[in-house]
Amino acid sequence: MLKIDLWKRVAIWLVVAIGILVALPNAFYNRVEMSNDAEALIAQGEGGSEVEAAAGDWPSFMPDNLVNLGLDLRGGAQLLAEVQVADVYETRMRALWPEVRDVLAAQRDIVGFVTDESDTDGELRVRISQAAGMDTALELARGLAQPIVSLTGAGQSDIQVRQLSDTDLVISLTEAEQVATDDRTVAQALEIVRRRIDEAGTREPSIQRQGVDRILIQVPGVGSAQEIKDLIGTPGQLGFHPVVGSTSDPDARAGAGNILLPSLDQEGLYYIVENSSVVSGEELVDSQPTFDQNNRPAVTFRFNASGARKFGEYTQDNIGSPFAIVLDDEVVSAPTIQAHISGGSGIITGNFTVQESTNLAVLLRAGALPADLEFLQEQTVGPDLGKDSIEAGAIACIVAFVLVLVYMVLSYGLFGIFANVALLVNVALIFALLSMIGGTLTLPGIAGIVLTIGMAVDANVLIFERIREEARTAKGPARAIELGYEKALSAIIDANITTFLTAVILFAMGAGPVRGFAITLGLGIVTSVFTAIFVTRLLVVIWFERKRPKALFTGKYLRLVKENTSFDFFKRAKVWLGISAVLVVVAIGSFAVQGLNYGIDFKGGTTLRTQSAQQIDVADYRAALVPLELGDVSITEVFDPNFGDDRFVTTVALQAQGDEEAVSNETIGAVQEALRGLDPEMTFPAVESVGPTVSGELIMDAIIAVVLAIGAVLIYIWLRFEWQFALGAVAALVHDVFLTIGIFSELKLQFDLAIIAALLTIVGYSLNDTVVVFDRVRENLRKYKAKDLKDVLNLSINETLSRTFMTSFTTLLALISLYVLGGDVIRGFVFAMIWGVIVGTYSSIFVASTTLLVLGVKRDWSKTKKNVGGQFADIDA
Repeated sequence: MLKIDLWKRVAIWLVVAIGILVALPNAFYNRVEMSNDAEALIAQGEGGSEVEAAAGDWPSFMPDNLVNLGLDLRGGAQLLAEVQVADVYETRMRALWPEVRDVLAAQRDIVGFVTDESDTDGELRVRISQAAGMDTALELARGLAQPIVSLTGAGQSDIQVRQLSDTDLVISLTEAEQVATDDRTVAQALEIVRRRIDEAGTREPSIQRQGVDRILIQVPGVGSAQEIKDLIGTPGQLGFHPVVGSTSDPDARAGAGNILLPSLDQEGLYYIVENSSVVSGEELVDSQPTFDQNNRPAVTFRFNASGARKFGEYTQDNIGSPFAIVLDDEVVSAPTIQAHISGGSGIITGNFTVQESTNLAVLLRAGALPADLEFLQEQTVGPDLGKDSIEAGAIACIVAFVLVLVYMVLSYGLFGIFANVALLVNVALIFALLSMIGGTLTLPGIAGIVLTIGMAVDANVLIFERIREEARTAKGPARAIELGYEKALSAIIDANITTFLTAVILFAMGAGPVRGFAITLGLGIVTSVFTAIFVTRLLVVIWFERKRPKALFTGKYLRLVKENTSFDFFKRAKVWLGISAVLVVVAIGSFAVQGLNYGIDFKGGTTLRTQSAQQIDVADYRAALVPLELGDVSITEVFDPNFGDDRFVTTVALQAQGDEEAVSNETIGAVQEALRGLDPEMTFPAVESVGPTVSGELIMDAIIAVVLAIGAVLIYIWLRFEWQFALGAVAALVHDVFLTIGIFSELKLQFDLAIIAALLTIVGYSLNDTVVVFDRVRENLRKYKAKDLKDVLNLSINETLSRTFMTSFTTLLALISLYVLGGDVIRGFVFAMIWGVIVGTYSSIFVASTTLLVLGVKRDWSKTKKNVGGQFADIDA
């Protein structure tokens, strides 16, 4: 019976209401953002009448979480930096030499003279003059080892000592200590970068550790990546100051020669310290987490010779007094001097946990970067370009929305209106989930939403088409609706799980905007399934309970495919396979002969986007750059119907010069200056640089992602169907991938990381189509056990043909809107998607199904079963 329990109805409407409420702040983005900024200022004690008024612009009882806007929408700079962790090994060895020298020199009568003979970075090679004392030297050197302070290195020592010859021994970090050092070094670099950028007061910077030794830095609102690099290079202000007193009053008078500084980790506590430091951070050589004599977490520190002398004299005269460790005008810690600290090293004890001691050591070292940063990737997006992208994306979304809404009403009438309501709820839920998880919306992410608009109707189309079928044979409309949802469920689940798998792989293997696309696509799949199965169904049930119609779909509706088609798709099966094979061979040939027009994602280099109010002459641009002797420079004029008569855009692609790892900022500046010679008002709204290290990794990651996606599909289809179905699906996917690569090769379109995202989405979309057909094939094989496989395949494709064309058409409506109105920045990505929808629709019918026909299907259910399960053994599931 067509019925939904009351508690289920309440739960569905509750989810919808919460989703709309959480998504609502995004409809008032600027207003909510200003209110949130004002509240943050008030919390920091920087309020005022204007600030308080801005904070009140958004009701405090309303949700205020917003979707983060990516740099390609907001404008700003992004840097991917690699920490040169190996540099620290050498620094540690150099710092260890005085200790080794002193401890061995104390036994000079046994070991003789001690000299440093180091010739390899990261190792300390020590030579003694008396070979007979080697055993003593090894024992003394090993006595300098300290336990590793990390969870992974617990119980192990930080250094290893080995004998190299009769008179030489070598000291180096153990493998476990190298791992712990790498982790501490990157954590320290991360903290320094964060403090430098926070100090500049930039809006909502994102600074994240990426992988083992890399840091991803995203800062909205800055003019260029170089500004961030300059900011990061600023040395930290670290000092050790005498403490005069402490107070909880932030307005307390410090007195002459003193300053009032807040505690870093104790809110409401302020220290009065002398303005002049005893020792500066420049004299701090090292700081490491350790354990004290009672095996409690502590922190060691070491000064250079000058700092050791000054700190030794101060501690001798001030035993029992506290001293403040000040970093960037905040007191990191204020330990009490327990004893005279001579030799330039000491230990800070307290009620620390292991993590707190590690963090304090990081903060102490945060006065300067522990190792060099190599910038592997840089990107700058001007705010105007970001604003244009938002406007273009918004217009494309609205147009796509309207087209799909109108088309659904024309195709299904009232049922189409129900689907449209669910579609609106679907988009609200996507924004709600992005707001809740703090997700970032990028330009490809907008494309993901537009694609979701097109694909979200697929589940509803599957259901509505099935209801139409059942209405012809079922006893009454209630039973038709019930059977429609029941029989469409497996196709919906299978199709969306396979697409979701590709989104997961895309998220795991992708980076930056590609990951944003994967997030919106994955969330869109989840929300579209929810709205189709629950929201649309609830609306249909409520309508049915009130109206009690005698028949369904009685009016005249727009149909792309007439009812009860009976095309023989396999009459020329060999011809279709032949055509596909030829196209694949041509695609492979084109790729082999002329390759792909790789973007800088894959080949490295720098791309500048120029914008001018004057007519562009590419020859003049090239002539202006000739004196710079840059080698291969690619200059491409960008055409877009959205550009006005006073807006002319080009992209200028540069390769790294000579032995440079990447294009230097001096080279970029020279290019900009040369081009401004043609037009002094020329602007550069976007600059992107990728080093060869990253580009090589991206190529490998892209290949792995595509292989993983196809492999995951193969396994899933094999488990859910039979191996013949899996091979048929994979044949269609490989066909689609080759043809997409082929057309990009033939047309010399730019092939970058976004196109890999499009390829994986094509895999998901093509699979969605194929699985729907295969699901009907499986159902009909059970239903018509005596029918020839060819007839079953023909029947299944004809029965799902209307749904196939409906879904493809709605998806194309959305994508074409994005292609025409979405701006030139993602046009290549959208073109790949449009091509993928077309070839994916073709391959699901003519490649996957024909492959299945050639392979045949083992129809176990058509055989007579042995009666081993009692009286119910022969019941067909």
